[in-house]
Amino acid sequence: MTRSAWFAALAIGAATLAGCSTAPKPAAVAVATPAPADLSPYRWTQGDSAKAHEAFVATFHKPGMKPGEYLWATAIPKDGDTRVVVDLVTQMTYVFRGDALVGASTISSGKQGKETPLGIWPILEKRKFARSRKYDNAPMPFMQRLDEYGIALHGGNNPGYPASHGCVRLPLKFAEKLFSLTKVGSVVVIEG
Repeated sequence: MTRSAWFAALAIGAATLAGCSTAPKPAAVAVATPAPADLSPYRWTQGDSAKAHEAFVATFHKPGMKPGEYLWATAIPKDGDTRVVVDLVTQMTYVFRGDALVGASTISSGKQGKETPLGIWPILEKRKFARSRKYDNAPMPFMQRLDEYGIALHGGNNPGYPASHGCVRLPLKFAEKLFSLTKVGSVVVIEG
């Protein structure tokens, strides 16, 4: 057999084997499918709202509150920093002294188009009584300003849904108690 005949026979044999039904089938190729979208209603969270709600149920033995309601602990720890957690999804706020939950309240946050900003904010200024420079001189009792644009925690109407121009409205008596517990620099975490 000549060299060219041998290569021809080899090529024919290889072609025959390639078409043979006993040849292994190619492995199935897995098609990547996108992971399901996060179904959480939160646009931004560190998990503080969920932990605060768990503490609320454990401390006050209630699953939630009606608009305008608040609860305050009878004993407040003397030590520890005060931290406020605002949950825009549930329209609730929680107050901690150290690791202890000391108060909780319903809120009214910013309405559509005037949303309350998310993030971690220090209290920049506190005034027992202030008035809005932007919105018809509206009263803002126990005002605690969070940013340079005037977003603040303060006492106000609490209908149970977002209705403010961006501030976090609190029941008046709760706002007063909170005002007495915080200081300039206290941390407010706003999740939603």
